[in-house]
Amino acid sequence: MIRTNVMAARSRVGTDVGAATVESQYRVVRSATSALAAEVTAEDQMVQSFPDASPMKWHQAHTTWFFETFVLRPFCREYKPFREEFRWLFNSYYNSLGETIPGKGLRSAFSRPSLDEVLAFRAHVDREMHRFLANGANEEATRRIVLGLNHEQQHQELAMADIKHAFFSNPLYPSYAATRFPEDKGSPVSKQKWHSFEGGLIEIGYALEAATALDFCFDNETPRHKVYLEPFQIANREVTCGEFLEFILDGGYTRSELWLSEGWDTVNREGWRTPLYWDADPADQTGWRVFTLTGWRVLSALLATPVCHVSFFEADAFARWRGCRLPTEGEWEHVARQTPPRGNLLDTGRLHPTAARGEGIDQLFGDCWEWTASAYTGYPGYKPIPGALGEYNGKFMSGQMVLRGGSCVTPATHIRATYRNFFPPATRWQFTGIRLAS
Repeated sequence: MIRTNVMAARSRVGTDVGAATVESQYRVVRSATSALAAEVTAEDQMVQSFPDASPMKWHQAHTTWFFETFVLRPFCREYKPFREEFRWLFNSYYNSLGETIPGKGLRSAFSRPSLDEVLAFRAHVDREMHRFLANGANEEATRRIVLGLNHEQQHQELAMADIKHAFFSNPLYPSYAATRFPEDKGSPVSKQKWHSFEGGLIEIGYALEAATALDFCFDNETPRHKVYLEPFQIANREVTCGEFLEFILDGGYTRSELWLSEGWDTVNREGWRTPLYWDADPADQTGWRVFTLTGWRVLSALLATPVCHVSFFEADAFARWRGCRLPTEGEWEHVARQTPPRGNLLDTGRLHPTAARGEGIDQLFGDCWEWTASAYTGYPGYKPIPGALGEYNGKFMSGQMVLRGGSCVTPATHIRATYRNFFPPATRWQFTGIRLAS
């Protein structure tokens, strides 16, 4: 079901709209969220397994709150809110809008509103949005709607990562997807190869010169600007589970010389000895099994697939162990601009990274978000969106690292070469992996 519903929801939101209308895009994205949530029970949608995650019920409500707050309330005079309390109950971090629920980790503590009421809230806002769009939206409202659709696609990906962690935290280890995909034990590991680039003065970032209300990027992708690159090499694919297993067996988690100081402190404080979701499995020849959205899989069947759910600290330590480094985001984007944004994304329905098969530079898009060596800061001349929407990206430009390329749970219409994701360096619950540079 999940693959069919998401595949049916394919439509370019933002950068290649074509003849599609905003209303058709709205239907597609909102339906995709409903399809993802339909795979789990009401009880599942209450779970928040750690503070950085959110219950799926909350994801459904918050994305709906966005359209009510930033589109219907300011632009539709006759709009009547579903419940006034939802204005602050489902506000995440927009402090300029007023009250929020203290403590993100409390989102699972509220059994009310019920899932039925949240779904009724979604239906109410959807009806009003369709009525509003039928009457014609001005340029500013259209920009906010397109932003809201991209915001909802981000939450689709977050919801998948969150439910995976919730199911892993459950001693019954339930599967998200009823269909188990073939383990493809015969996949050979493609040889790691290096591709050389001359460097020089290049440009990165999204060009907004001719942008319309339907042309979209996040504000942190702008402005387009010049970057000088020294000559560099980049690997043809992501680091595999088999290669990371070699790092583990060589004592990688116990060798302080490989780690940044904060990373070494984190490893010892948290007791990390493997990527997240790896667990001992005496029945497997490697001694490990891996938890996925389709249940447990033996590591020996995944050795050719990209290692996933590693922190920046682990990625950096592995790169040092190999005598390499992580690419900068300028290097990564320079390479990615020469590659179509296709790959193992949410629309394939695989829900887990797959082995590299392509020629040239593979896996730049999909499979795993790739950690870069670049800290998340504003580009030269960066200006956040005025007002409350300016809190979307700009205020997080401290203590985060940039990731690029999307993952196996990123909607295919959501990713592009300029897209900048960001997380604290100890983050592991996202589908994060490693590409080497030199």
